[in-house]
Amino acid sequence: MNIYFVVNQPRDWPFETPGATVITAREYIADSNDVGPGLARVFNFCRTNRYQGRGYYVSLVAEARGHRPWPDVKTIEDLQTGDPKPLLAEGDDATSLWTITSPTERTTVINAHFGRDPARKNDAAARQLFGLLHAPFIRATFECRKGFWTPKEVRLLYPGNLDAAERAFAAEAAADYLAAPSRRQRGKGPPALAILYNADEPDPPSSPAALKAFCKTAKAMGMRAEVIGRDAIERLPEFDALFIRDTTHVNHYTYQFARRAANEGLVVIDDPDSIVRATNKVFLYELLSRHRIPLPRSLIVHRGNVAQIVATLNLPCIVKLPDSAFSRGVAKIVSREQLDDVLKAFFERSELVVAQEWLPTDFDWRVGVLDGRALYVCKYLMAPGHWQVIKREPGKKVEGATIPLTIGETPEIVVKTAVQAASVIGVGLYGVDLKQVGDRCYVIEVNDNPNIDAGNEDGVLKEALYREVLGVFLRRIRERGKPVEA
Repeated sequence: MNIYFVVNQPRDWPFETPGATVITAREYIADSNDVGPGLARVFNFCRTNRYQGRGYYVSLVAEARGHRPWPDVKTIEDLQTGDPKPLLAEGDDATSLWTITSPTERTTVINAHFGRDPARKNDAAARQLFGLLHAPFIRATFECRKGFWTPKEVRLLYPGNLDAAERAFAAEAAADYLAAPSRRQRGKGPPALAILYNADEPDPPSSPAALKAFCKTAKAMGMRAEVIGRDAIERLPEFDALFIRDTTHVNHYTYQFARRAANEGLVVIDDPDSIVRATNKVFLYELLSRHRIPLPRSLIVHRGNVAQIVATLNLPCIVKLPDSAFSRGVAKIVSREQLDDVLKAFFERSELVVAQEWLPTDFDWRVGVLDGRALYVCKYLMAPGHWQVIKREPGKKVEGATIPLTIGETPEIVVKTAVQAASVIGVGLYGVDLKQVGDRCYVIEVNDNPNIDAGNEDGVLKEALYREVLGVFLRRIRERGKPVEA
């Protein structure tokens, strides 16, 4: 991979950095032939504080050329909004995740130069800033409230902001980053796949037996697969691909793993765009509706149109939180009193909720779609005596049976509708849930990290299912220029 340091003026970076080529913004923007062919990482050292300024266009042009700019345009635009907290959130309680040394002050400023703190006090926070924002030079102000540190202001720096000592430190940090052992080793040996998994997740998308099958099959196919945890984000450059087998959310470490892996040039399933599109049901409803994918009668509900729910959908109906998953955050409404209670609770968590007509069926179809084609099909039967696939009671969970089927014995309308729905999300791995009523089929949702469990989804294809998934990773790795031994 070619590495470029793009500067406003050559004097901004008067250093020889092994592995990197220094080029001015005018040169980079003016002529794509000035940069080498193939994959490239573009570290944008220019001022980025002005919309449509030179630094903005460096990252914009880099994205258009298929290069990977750090920072990217989205990060530049997000930081210009003035509120860094959504961008730096890693979970529901993100403020507790920052480890900062500042024993007497309520506010502190941390500089991060290629993930290192020039004051040498808060390298952990500097690495975290670098990993989340993918920007070479960052200055962040944190505020301590009730014992927790919260980002208050974040801005991007450029070498012209730094004094001589800071620039010398930055040059050392850049050289160390590019020369890290994991980056020297990447590209050698068999294709390496990281499988992100959380053993404490109550509803993981793959069981331990399925993970074992993925690793065993990967070895047979000439790959090196390793199951990693949430503490391994800095190890991503060691790998060629990332397979997320953990429940995904946008404000969650899984999304940060996906973004970091994509910026590192890894093949990623689930990719960041798929996570954004599939994990929010408001977004999903709007997207599927625009593409005329058949859906149950639905209504996006806010505090001002609550009265339309019963008039539009009748009772019973279904009300969902936008980020509901695994039968959580979903309620069957049978009375106006229950509707008021559920909406009161849901509106405390989200400004918008989704209401849909109730379509009673004995099972949901699940079609696994990968790379734009149907991979497997299952019937998910409702839990005994319940209207959902999963029935949750205090201290226990009851699930309906899973019945795997071949593609051929599945109604054509089910497979066709599922593939159409998945196509508007992307070309990753999706689980499309559908209900069939008579000869009509309706998409309930598209999941970005569908279950692949031993004994369930692999019931028809067996090992071939794992080979199909891993085969897509291998092909995409080849397409990105890594030789793969037969």
